[in-house]
Amino acid sequence: MKDLVRRDLQHIWHPYTQMKTAAPPIPVVKGEGAYLYTEDGRKLIDAVSSWWVNIHGHSHPYIAQKAFEQLQQLEHVIFAGFTHPQAVTLAENLLSILPANQNKVFYSDNGSTAVEVAIKMCLQYWFNKGHKRQRILAFKDAYHGDTFGAMAVSGRSAWTAPFDALLFDVEFLDLPTKENIGALKSQISNLKSHLACFIFEPLILGSGGMLMYDADLLDDLLQHCHKEEVLTIADEVMTGFGRTGKLFATDYLNHKANIMCFSKGLTGGTMALGITTCTAQIYEAFLSDDKLKTLFHGHSFTANPVACAVANASFDLLIQPQTMANIQRIQQKHQDFKTRIQNHSKLKEVRQTGTIIAMEWRMEATSYFSDIRDRLYNYFLAQNIILRPLGNILYILPPYCISNEDLDYVYAKIEEALEVI
Repeated sequence: MKDLVRRDLQHIWHPYTQMKTAAPPIPVVKGEGAYLYTEDGRKLIDAVSSWWVNIHGHSHPYIAQKAFEQLQQLEHVIFAGFTHPQAVTLAENLLSILPANQNKVFYSDNGSTAVEVAIKMCLQYWFNKGHKRQRILAFKDAYHGDTFGAMAVSGRSAWTAPFDALLFDVEFLDLPTKENIGALKSQISNLKSHLACFIFEPLILGSGGMLMYDADLLDDLLQHCHKEEVLTIADEVMTGFGRTGKLFATDYLNHKANIMCFSKGLTGGTMALGITTCTAQIYEAFLSDDKLKTLFHGHSFTANPVACAVANASFDLLIQPQTMANIQRIQQKHQDFKTRIQNHSKLKEVRQTGTIIAMEWRMEATSYFSDIRDRLYNYFLAQNIILRPLGNILYILPPYCISNEDLDYVYAKIEEALEVI
């Protein structure tokens, strides 16, 4: 066993890992573009963008240079009562490409905390206005994070089971279809006097199994929420920054959320950073001579200058024409691959939106803990490809710099797997 792995196993507890039965971790010592290099010299294609965060490729020289420059200028400063250029610039940059109703930027550390902030904004919005509206609406198979508030608004599952008794009650909705949209709207209307907000992952429920649903139906739901004065939160932690073919999934919608959450691709996958944006309407509910109406939320590393600097660098790369060209190229490649395999007998369904394609293996009973997950994961790893299935659902979610040749190689190995697994 290599030295790095031995030292790791002696001291480290890994996420989403049953440490007793898991294989030893793979020691990665270098990243470049779409590749990760291991301690023993293997070159792996990172086809899942290292948990969906890496949009421009590993160790991008422009991002690295901006981090280096910022570290020589200012590494951190308390953000209560102080500010700095990178945070101001990032807020300006992000608001310039978000829906026009977004007005203010609140910084945190990751996707879960961005969601926590959004939930607290909605609950306190009504509290500050003197209304007791404390119920939250979410989709049944949603995933919004692992902190307690984010868990509470996520679908109940084996992941939440040890904590279910401690989570606050949530009203859950089915994903909208043409058949049930009327019933969903009635459910909202019946609950409206109690609802603080509706939180949703736009177009794609990521950890729920890359479940995809129609933008027009979501638009209809949002219009109805606005009509019933139910606040809305778009969780764009996974879908933001080009993943769905547009800069943001909500760009497909006519009706916009009151609050939006971001992380993952925000910094190009380089550093931890979370952002929650909101409308002027939300912000103004906290403006008061009464200090008890303050949003009492913050983190030690709120708006860290280095994290903001790399997010600004990622923004510079995101808005380049070549980035959108790459997004469209990957989208077309995925569409062509979907056409090629969608009728395979081993596949129940192939779903694709933007740079995300998901293949659901046909099984009698589906489960995140299905043994096919490990068989698929290990099969592709042996081919030097990182694909991390969600149970029986295999998906590709690559960095935008991935080459056509590497995509074709990944597709070919998936077709091989369909014949042997």
